[in-house]
Amino acid sequence: MTDTGSVSDGFHTFDELYEFRLLYHAHAVRAWLAAKYPVVRSWKHHDGEPCFGGGWFIVVAQLPTGQVSNHYRANSWSLFGDVPEVETAPVWDGHSTTDVARRLRTLLSGDGSTSAAS
Repeated sequence: MTDTGSVSDGFHTFDELYEFRLLYHAHAVRAWLAAKYPVVRSWKHHDGEPCFGGGWFIVVAQLPTGQVSNHYRANSWSLFGDVPEVETAPVWDGHSTTDVARRLRTLLSGDGSTSAAS
């Protein structure tokens, strides 16, 4: 069986890329909080169930372009220490990875007027 974390594109392994995503996200949420965008973290999804059965948490941001979220293992909790903890995460708006990429690109373009449903 292949250890997928060690699979590489010739430059980075999956493990490296997930660590980069984690660290970039931890930095991004600080900027979003400074911009007064709502960002929270929780051990439970909106229905009260522990994320992935436990040992994981979710970070959810409500950007002007829509909701974005990521899950992380418990050992990364302290990286998001500036993010308020809530009992349960906000209701998931159904966003896909495609939606998240579009929402982030739109926000980067300076057009934060796009509705949350985009």
